[in-house]
Amino acid sequence: MIYRRASVFGLLALLGTLIDLVTKQRVFAWKGLPGEQPPTWWIENYFGIETAVNQGAVFGLGQGYGWLFATVSIAAILGLLIWLFAFQACRSWWLTATLGMVTGGILGNLYDRLNFHGLPGDYAGGVRDWILCRYGQYTWPNFNIADSLLVVGAVMLAIHSLFFSDGSDRSDRSV
Repeated sequence: MIYRRASVFGLLALLGTLIDLVTKQRVFAWKGLPGEQPPTWWIENYFGIETAVNQGAVFGLGQGYGWLFATVSIAAILGLLIWLFAFQACRSWWLTATLGMVTGGILGNLYDRLNFHGLPGDYAGGVRDWILCRYGQYTWPNFNIADSLLVVGAVMLAIHSLFFSDGSDRSDRSV
């Protein structure tokens, strides 16, 4: 059983990482560095593509502390692996899938933080973002597939903690 769960975890982490890295590479190859081209809209003035590089964390907080976020990312991956296998979170398909997606998100952004993308100068060590959402005068900070995996994973963890009382994948918790 643990081998199947480990395979699912690994596959989701790998697919999430690859999809994130491939989309970042393709979008930046097409659109260039931030500011080189205007946004390309899928839904005019609401949803589009625009390159950005974030040297901080969520919403751009912590600019210039990429080394700290890289260290925290590595510690988080180690913690997730310990939780999954040493503490048997892998007994739950829900947690196995959730932690696979979260790990994929962490790895996708860690790749950028370690500057494996090779962007020059001020962009070195920054996370490449490209998904643009806007509503009227309000623009959400650009994000990427890895960020999406992290958010979906966080929501899934919250759902698990609220509804799966015994670690199984049933929601039989009495309120």
